[in-house]
Amino acid sequence: MAGPEGDYADFRVSPDARSVAASLVDSKAGTVDIWITDLARGNTSRFSSGGLLFASPAWSRDGSRLVYRGNRNAGGNEFFRRSAAGGGAEEPLLTFAAERAAQIREPNIVPTDWSPDGGYVLFIVSAVDSGNDLWILPLTGDKKPFKFLATPAEEMHGNFSPDGHFVAYTSNESGRFEVYVETFPRSDRKSPVSINGGYEPRWRADGREIYYLTEDRKLMAVSVGPGPSFSVPMPLFQTRVPAGVSANRTHYVPSRDGKRFLVNTQSGDPSPAPITVVLNWTAGLKK
Repeated sequence: MAGPEGDYADFRVSPDARSVAASLVDSKAGTVDIWITDLARGNTSRFSSGGLLFASPAWSRDGSRLVYRGNRNAGGNEFFRRSAAGGGAEEPLLTFAAERAAQIREPNIVPTDWSPDGGYVLFIVSAVDSGNDLWILPLTGDKKPFKFLATPAEEMHGNFSPDGHFVAYTSNESGRFEVYVETFPRSDRKSPVSINGGYEPRWRADGREIYYLTEDRKLMAVSVGPGPSFSVPMPLFQTRVPAGVSANRTHYVPSRDGKRFLVNTQSGDPSPAPITVVLNWTAGLKK
């Protein structure tokens, strides 16, 4: 994907697979903005401006709007909604006042997905002392955010299933990061998806597969059956995504049919460690 010079932190493909909304880090200016690339025409345009950080765009299921986080005054992040076409004014969705009323005291909040019916935004609250928790922001009714998963473990990378009845997410409750699925709204049902470690799940558009990354950066696929039930994970290919599990980054997105993937790949390998070759070393032993 061509675009302005910088580091792509996170990105999402539009539901019609014609556009990509991506957060671009400008290390020289110290800012992050959202840019939209038209994949058919190959042109990229700035979507956000005027703040210190605009990132983590999530598309509505009809592709008409984006929800994203923004930091205009260094006081922390708020959520906004705006037409994906770039016109019109942005609409505040989660303000500082609403965050404080819900006892969200942390400055780092990250939207991860928008429900298929458009009624909820799933997001992460990152706390220095308690890690990452998953919250829900209703877009109708009282619009008061509430906790979805908040435990002593880390919960992140929440994604709604295509029918909106389940949420796939990453948690290290077992002592290592694994992928799980829970019902939405929550019930007593929870299913493990990954085996021997995994993170950053994504659903195929028909809900019949879940993808995730392993610690050694392989992309895996798990078939989803009725219930839901989950098959043994199968490796698809080795990636070169940046190492480490991060709540703030998106490393890949699948196409609707799961046959293609847009992957955030490192642009170069690290420089190898220097090797020192000593010639005639046996002569030195005689001194």
